Amino acid sequence: MIANRTLVGHKCDHVINAYAELAGIPLREAFDVFYKSNLYTEIREGISDMHCRSDAYLAEELLLEVNRRAEKRT
Repeated sequence: MIANRTLVGHKCDHVINAYAELAGIPLREAFDVFYKSNLYTEIREGISDMHCRSDAYLAEELLLEVNRRAEKRT
């Protein structure tokens, strides 16, 4: 299902804020991380209806994605 652009925009805003708080990083950094993530693509394209999940859940998923990516680098 492809989500409404307005809904996706609001969801992204809320996830970025939740992720910044969860990771303890500035909003600017959270913004950059989010828009370069696979999670953003999944939300934007409506994959698995990710846009329907809670902001906290998505922020945790983003944190997991970032941690997995960091582990692969080492």
